[in-house]
Order: sequence, then C-alpha cells, then structure tokens
Amino acid sequence: MAVMTLADLKAALDSRGRVLGLDLGTRTIGMALSDVGRTIATPYDTIRRTKFTADAAELLRIVDAEDVKGLVIGLPVSMDGSEGPRCQSTRQFAANLLERRDLPIAFWDERLSTAAIERMLVGDVDMTRARRGQVIDKLAAAYILQGALDAR
Repeated sequence: MAVMTLADLKAALDSRGRVLGLDLGTRTIGMALSDVGRTIATPYDTIRRTKFTADAAELLRIVDAEDVKGLVIGLPVSMDGSEGPRCQSTRQFAANLLERRDLPIAFWDERLSTAAIERMLVGDVDMTRARRGQVIDKLAAAYILQGALDAR
C-alpha cells in the first residue's frame, strides 16, 4: 500500500475494522483507536519516542494486537497551508513505516488539534499541567482521528 487520501483509505479497507490515529510529536506518539464500524475515535495510549526502530516495533505490535486495518496520521501543516520541516518528518515516518509493514495510511490536517485539546483541558476540565501532559497526546490523536472519520 501507500500513503493515500481518506477516500482511497476507505476504499482500501474492509467494510469493518479499526483504524489507528497517530499524533506524531518530537517526544511522544499519541494514539487513538476507532471502533470496528469506524464511527468513534477513542484515546488509546502514548509511546515515548526513542529510536524509529523501537517506535515502529511498538506501533506494529499495537496494530497486530488491536487488529488495525489502516492508519490516519496527523499532518502538522502550517497555518498558511504550507508544509514545513515537521510535515517532511511526518511523511518520512510514514514512508519508513511502510518499509516495515504494508498498511494503508492517510494523512489528516492536524492544525490546532493540540491547541483545541489544551483549551478544553484547561477551561472545561480544569486539569493540572502534570495531568494534561499525561493525556494530551492521545487526546489530540483522538481529535485527529475523529475529524478524519467524520470527513469520510
């Protein structure tokens, strides 16, 4: 498979099966899982990033354990719509992952996803900074994945 649009991702997948959403940060990877009907995204876990080999091995272990059929990866597009170094890094991560496993992958514009989650956690939930740090990445992944699920 290759990196594709959301429409292509939907066509490439069986009618039922989970999708894993990823929020790739420099220090962590936030993850969210869809239900098998692909209507609801749920925060899943966070991987503390080390080296790509270890990160990929952990991701693929989760893909196998949760019977994931495809990935949606948040693409950190700039506010003006341009793609900078973080987008290049994200695209390279996907390309490297595809070398290890043939999975359908689509990107989703993640502009303001972390900011929206941060605002919710501070304003609506009044969560402490330490607790926010523990959950923000997987909540951002759920926000990204839910946007992609709703868009299809």
